[in-house]
Amino acid sequence: MAGEKGRGGNSGTRRRPGLTGDRTDHRPVYVIGGGPGGLAVAAALRGRGVRAVILERSDAVGDSWRRHYDRLRLHTTRRLSALPGLAMPRSFGRWVSRDDMVRYLEKYAEFHELEIVTGVEVTRVETAGADWLLHATGGRRMTGRAVVVATGYNHTPRLPDWPGGDAYTGELLHAAEYRSPAPYRDRDVLVVGVGNTGAEIAVDLTEGGAARVRLAVRTPPHIVRRSTAGWPAQRSAVLVRRLPTRLVDGVSRIQARLLLPDLSAHGLPRPRKGLYSRVREGAIPVQDAGLIDAVRRGRVEPVAALESFDADTAVLADGSRITPDTVIAATGYRRALEGMIGHLGVLDARGRPVVHGGRTPKQAPGLYFTGFTNPISGTLRELGRDAHRIAKALARG
Repeated sequence: MAGEKGRGGNSGTRRRPGLTGDRTDHRPVYVIGGGPGGLAVAAALRGRGVRAVILERSDAVGDSWRRHYDRLRLHTTRRLSALPGLAMPRSFGRWVSRDDMVRYLEKYAEFHELEIVTGVEVTRVETAGADWLLHATGGRRMTGRAVVVATGYNHTPRLPDWPGGDAYTGELLHAAEYRSPAPYRDRDVLVVGVGNTGAEIAVDLTEGGAARVRLAVRTPPHIVRRSTAGWPAQRSAVLVRRLPTRLVDGVSRIQARLLLPDLSAHGLPRPRKGLYSRVREGAIPVQDAGLIDAVRRGRVEPVAALESFDADTAVLADGSRITPDTVIAATGYRRALEGMIGHLGVLDARGRPVVHGGRTPKQAPGLYFTGFTNPISGTLRELGRDAHRIAKALARG
């Protein structure tokens, strides 16, 4: 497994140089989180001669990727998804699978000889003079010259507090618990939420033999083809990032009418607000991985938003009542940073860091963040760019 050289096993007790007792010597940069963002930052720092120690709460790098559903493939291309300093193999194909992504992250840690300590969860970060003091599981305390928080955008599943939810007699789970359609064969399933995850799970269920699949939609999404005539949507997203919102909205509206069918008659009307206007509000377009065809064929049935539960019944926003066997909530995640850094005044009203990349908060110099945005141009691409900016800033310091 990649990174064994720097791991402490499940308990995180094997000591690396500089990890003595419960304090550190040599003032390293601590990177919290062993996902793509944390690995990229550590590699960029190492390339500039800055010692970085990754602290990962699980027993392996890329833990969140290991727990994704089986059919997951990147919606960004292989070439634009590689982290700095190591290309993805051509054998992975254009749209990289979950398992290949995990293999890549393991290889990345090994290739860059990253210093990783697993089984250690940081619970609180605070200033200690010119340094930073990290409190972690097992009573550990670690002191470093800077901290990079890379625990990820999708950290803690968010399950809405629907009225009647506690008494619902059917099966209710968050999309984070979904792995494959096998347990739902011949069952009636309601998927709540029409982001990329909800859309793809709905399609997966129909292909896996679910008896009926409905998709609860509060706000109709913008749907884009993952690739058109060989040109990936991601490249278009990179090109338009700095263009005026009204221009991008207009062009995307014309493009949708030319390239995509109108699904209004099937319960999925075109959005009223422009694509890039929605992006500015935090809503990423849904990349079509079979949803359009499934809706047109009636295999996925869009319905109104879920409002509440009544015993075995799901009550929808239009007043209709349905009785699915299973409800899968693709309702997003929380960053869950409040306990660790909320006291530092570096989070906005939605619990997100006020800065990212090479900038640090004015009241907390030396504290960096990566992976807490959801860019239209692709998260993995932006993680690599953040890594270079953070490494450059810390190398100067």
